[in-house]
Amino acid sequence: MTRAPGGKGPTPTPTPGPPRTRTPHTRPPRTRPPRTPSAVRLGPRSLLTLALVSAVGVAAFGWPFLAPPDSQVGSHTQDAPWLFAGLLVLLVAVVAAAIAESGLGPKAVAMLGVLAATGAALRPIGAGTAGIEPMFFLMVLSGRVLGPGFGFVLGNVTMFASALLTGGVGPWMPFQMLAMGWFTMGAGLLPVPARAPGRTEVGILAAYGFFAAFAYGTAMNMAGWPFMGALASNIAFDPHAGVPANLARFVAYCLATSLGWDLGRALVTVVLTLTLGPALLRGLRRATRRAAFEAQVTFEGPER
Repeated sequence: MTRAPGGKGPTPTPTPGPPRTRTPHTRPPRTRPPRTPSAVRLGPRSLLTLALVSAVGVAAFGWPFLAPPDSQVGSHTQDAPWLFAGLLVLLVAVVAAAIAESGLGPKAVAMLGVLAATGAALRPIGAGTAGIEPMFFLMVLSGRVLGPGFGFVLGNVTMFASALLTGGVGPWMPFQMLAMGWFTMGAGLLPVPARAPGRTEVGILAAYGFFAAFAYGTAMNMAGWPFMGALASNIAFDPHAGVPANLARFVAYCLATSLGWDLGRALVTVVLTLTLGPALLRGLRRATRRAAFEAQVTFEGPER
């Protein structure tokens, strides 16, 4: 006890409080961005049917290089309608298997219809103008966001709808459907890290669109190349020649007939992906999260 100045009374001695401890500064844990739900999940039956479709497609595209030179296979024009019907049945089987395994609900069907209608409407915009086909960039972004299963179905449905819209139904249509299904599915299989910045993801998608546009054109060239006959003897398919000779003819055919068209398609895909890709990716992911494709719907009875 001490006396205050002036002698007016004692002043209490302050008692020390508890020791102050410093709380260590901790950063909030990093959270990964929410995973975009897949509209069509590939299960065992879907994968098996997709593998069957792809095997038939590879044989249908590459038979000129698979058939031996001494075979009697010179043209499959008479087989094209059967191939058309067979591929359509297999493609319907893929969709049916995906519906049976993943429960493709009305929201996913609605999104499939909207994207397919948009792609079908975009295709005729640049028809006949140096490969200006804006539908390809939409397929790349849709396949990336919605997954390979949805992408394969979307590519086939879009090409089928666009063929009906433009009057392009013919023996070449199953080849276009299958090639576009592979094109869109490949975007969903890209190994892009989940934490990759937006610019990195868009750049990878643009690069994929560039090379995949050439791959699509090459596949379609392979589907039509055997029918040339005597139109261009130096670059036409020769059923009696070996694989190296026909491969050289096919490369010359691609360079002479479709290089400019494929280059235009690839450049348009890259430009549209780089300019419109970020906004469209955000919109597709927002719509997919709101649709909640993987949410389980349960029905509860009335409370008693």
